[in-house]
Amino acid sequence: MRDLPKFRELAGWALILPVMVAAGELGEPALPSPHMLIPLLLGLAAALTGVVRRPPPGVLNKGSQALLGVLMGSYLNVAALGHLGGSIAPLVVVTLLTLLICQGAAWIMVRFGGVDRATATLGMIAGGSAAAVASARDLDADGRQVAFMQYLRLGVVVGSTPLLLNLLFSAPAGSAAEEGGAWHLVTGTHQLTGLALLAALAVAGVVVGSLLRLPSPALMGAMLVSAAAGATGLAHGFAPDGMLRSLLFTMIGLDVGLRFSRHAVRRLRRIVPVAMGCTVGVIAACGALAWVVSLLTRIPFGDTYLATTPGGINAVLAAATAGHADLPLISSVQSLRLIEMAFLAPLLIRLTRRAVPAGVGTAPPRHEE
Repeated sequence: MRDLPKFRELAGWALILPVMVAAGELGEPALPSPHMLIPLLLGLAAALTGVVRRPPPGVLNKGSQALLGVLMGSYLNVAALGHLGGSIAPLVVVTLLTLLICQGAAWIMVRFGGVDRATATLGMIAGGSAAAVASARDLDADGRQVAFMQYLRLGVVVGSTPLLLNLLFSAPAGSAAEEGGAWHLVTGTHQLTGLALLAALAVAGVVVGSLLRLPSPALMGAMLVSAAAGATGLAHGFAPDGMLRSLLFTMIGLDVGLRFSRHAVRRLRRIVPVAMGCTVGVIAACGALAWVVSLLTRIPFGDTYLATTPGGINAVLAAATAGHADLPLISSVQSLRLIEMAFLAPLLIRLTRRAVPAGVGTAPPRHEE
């Protein structure tokens, strides 16, 4: 009988989540990452109006982080990286320079936007918006502000990329990538086997992340385990796909949206000018780095731009496919940066906290406002 309220709560969320997934499907043609953005906005509305007063249960939050970690780890394509040969060195340097650029933007957000360091670092990190949002609470960052900055960048990148591709490529860019059927739950052809592998990797990732004391252990541990499994060829066809991936992103977006308050919304309005300036600056700097790499490696600028642009990996790969760009190059560099950023962001947050005395250039995290 003690577990009855928890069971009812989980049953309630089991009814809500499919409705949110359907809402995301409706926004697919017009919005970037609609399965995260629309639930986030609906959750925000529900929180501000008092319709829902509690975030999703912790078990759902941890489960979504573990599944997201498996998805992110599956993006790493070691074979494609090997085919890059001598071009890989400057591209790896670019990912590290991008990290420094993001740190500069985070410093500006702290100095002029009044945002705490953890929130600014996660909000300005280039790549892995879902991971940044999902791990915000574990890293003592304000998930609402992180989501705002990440989706602002994602929206600018997704909105500007088709226009740029019309100039860089002869073929127009489309808006969506080819995926498996909507009812596919994992990327492989054998769904039951893939689901079993997915569950095993997610559980193993949580255990490994806890044993290694990783920040956001469910997310980082699962990402590490799935990347190792894919790189060694031990497993494949396990990445969340179709409706399961949509449900995963819905869960993350809804969890963040329900944490908003009226005070938090008013505060977001105050950081819009600084956040927009930092976002445009990061995108422009990454474009300049892409131009330099193009000169050094003789890779077409369109390919290096898509490989280094700080946008959502799914949106970038969709644009690359439609623009007939070098998909192995772009997917390899984007996935490499995705994993680098996801692991280095928590380390940077810890280092900056140790290096800066308490109260100097920082603001207290505000998740409970």
